[in-house]
Amino acid sequence: MRTTRVHAVQWATEQLGGVDLDHVRRTRRLVQMASRVAEHPAGRVSEAIPSPKEQQGAYDWLENKQVEASRFIVEVARATAARCPLRRSTPVVVDGSSLSIIDGTGTKGLGSVGTASKPTKGLKVISALALDDRGIPLGALAQTWWARPARKRRRDAAKREQVHKTPLEAKETRHWLTTIDQAAERLDERGLRGCFVIAREGDAHPILTTLVDSGHDFIVRAHVDRIALDGAQVTRLRPLLGRAPIVGSYDLDVPARPKRTGRQAKMVMRSARVVLSLRNAATRRKIGVLPLQVVWVSEAGTTPVGEAPLDWLLFTNLPVDTYEQGREVVQGYAMRWRIEEVHRTWKAGGCDVESTQLRTAEAIIKWATLLFAVAIRVERLKHAARTEPRRAADTELTASEIQALVLLKRREKKRTESIPDAPLDIATAVRWMADLGGYTGNSSGGPPGVTVIRRGFVRVRNAADALEQLGARR
Repeated sequence: MRTTRVHAVQWATEQLGGVDLDHVRRTRRLVQMASRVAEHPAGRVSEAIPSPKEQQGAYDWLENKQVEASRFIVEVARATAARCPLRRSTPVVVDGSSLSIIDGTGTKGLGSVGTASKPTKGLKVISALALDDRGIPLGALAQTWWARPARKRRRDAAKREQVHKTPLEAKETRHWLTTIDQAAERLDERGLRGCFVIAREGDAHPILTTLVDSGHDFIVRAHVDRIALDGAQVTRLRPLLGRAPIVGSYDLDVPARPKRTGRQAKMVMRSARVVLSLRNAATRRKIGVLPLQVVWVSEAGTTPVGEAPLDWLLFTNLPVDTYEQGREVVQGYAMRWRIEEVHRTWKAGGCDVESTQLRTAEAIIKWATLLFAVAIRVERLKHAARTEPRRAADTELTASEIQALVLLKRREKKRTESIPDAPLDIATAVRWMADLGGYTGNSSGGPPGVTVIRRGFVRVRNAADALEQLGARR
């Protein structure tokens, strides 16, 4: 093994070396695949793994029916749990996504991921992503995959009625429950506690009840203005929270986006202990009650004309006795965006998972699971540059990658730029990499994203490969 590949191999070994696939050679092949993909992130096996011999080995591994996708996912999750530090609570973001996959033959075992009017083949997935206390991704604690049956066109009212009457075991809500249960199990195996963070998809009474019963912490954004009990009176959440005292306020920098004005928003926080009245959506019958803490933050007086105010209504079981504790809940929910970033890296600029041309759903799921881990590596690189800019670059990059980066930068640097003699820090390395990938800062003015980082990284890896080959010949 070449020492210049030490970081990619070390990463792959740390991520997947403990995976138990009942055969040492299968795990060894997995680590080899992962290290190659970490060096050359790509959706197609042929692009990620340059060697024809290693390509064939990868195809054989992915198509091997004895390596079950579900077993592989569990083992990857156990490896993630082993990396979670011992602390009060591990943030775990749960979110759904879909992969659109070309299937000209109709034999891959894919399902519908589009709409009735624009059908598209692919797979659905719900992932549970573990984070460290800085919000940097650690890995997947669970993933649930399925192929959705083709959608049928229905009138909206009829469709809603059908959904309400569908039993839980036939609803996609069950996949959320499975993912939460499996992630909690992985943490429990290590004696760890999680804090599950879920967007509005988590506002379903089976999910809320499961989270309460799990014994783990959670933060879930409300989707609807639910029915609550005010003593013996039945009311709605927002009027009930509106009567609660303001516990504090803060200013929030809101970046400009399409249809949203950049501004400094004034956010007002209220909090109360409430009792939700859970009802069957079809019959409106009461099926139980659920006591929860609610934190409500809403924009007050700074909303531009024609725009909706910022508004988060958050369910939690965390204590909120002070303004500081309320802010911790809000900041905990803000970590949800990390999984959105991982999904974008996974599917678009970083790993391009949807370009895979594998022949079966099982092989696609195994390859996509591996690329999910690689997407997390790319995201860690990005976040390290933003949150720990002075950290040494050689903690994330190999010696040959740093050498290649410096050579490429010297060739393409601007006249006003200088190349420092001191060892590179991670922020400088990532910025140079982004520059090589076409980053100018003119479009957004913000720090470089994963698309330009990945483009630059590929150039750096190609140059590093050339340097390694030259070194091997000497």
